[in-house]
Amino acid sequence: MMKKYILILALFMGMTITGLGQDDDDKQGGGRVETLKIAYITQKLKLTPEEAQKFWPIYNQYIGEIRKARMELKNGPELDRAQKVLDIQKRYNGEFTKALNADKANQFFRTEKEWNALVTKEMMERRQNRLDKKNLRN
Repeated sequence: MMKKYILILALFMGMTITGLGQDDDDKQGGGRVETLKIAYITQKLKLTPEEAQKFWPIYNQYIGEIRKARMELKNGPELDRAQKVLDIQKRYNGEFTKALNADKANQFFRTEKEWNALVTKEMMERRQNRLDKKNLRN
């Protein structure tokens, strides 16, 4: 089973990271985070190679639109940004359902939320650890 995930990752990593701006992401470690996110989603959704082949190109478009919307509304009202993201998610739900079954498409959005919560928690813990270390030195 793990070999399938490695194969899927190998097939889609170049396309995914390149399509999302590898140079900027790698400077901030984002390329590595994106790689882990792909592995997490693949495992949680239990994507078959056929599903992955259909899903990841749609995901790449989806995440690109999400990032673009967030950047465009970066300094705008929070509710406008949230609404724009929700509109994109609703539109792509139909696209994901074409690549996956309806249950897996719905599970994707839950999995994405879980991933974002895990990353946020990890970042907060690391920040707190750095502060603790800095306070110990002072």
